[in-house]
Amino acid sequence: MANREVTGQKAATAASKTLQSSTASKSSKSAAGSALSQTKSPSKVTSPQTATAASKTLQSSTASKSAKSAAGSALTQKPNRSK
Repeated sequence: MANREVTGQKAATAASKTLQSSTASKSSKSAAGSALSQTKSPSKVTSPQTATAASKTLQSSTASKSAKSAAGSALTQKPNRSK
């Protein structure tokens, strides 16, 4: 079954702040870009590389709250693994 998640308004705002930040890591910006690109498009999904970047962002002790919000949104839009 296809993933029908889209990025909500709060997560999109967080993603935008992360992309504009001069201190955000490359992983954080990758996850934020993915989340922002999926704002109104349920057909788009997070790539495995971006999912890894999002995971790193969520595990980071230095990532901002905005970056973690965007990363979480990107991860929820990762396609389900086939069994």
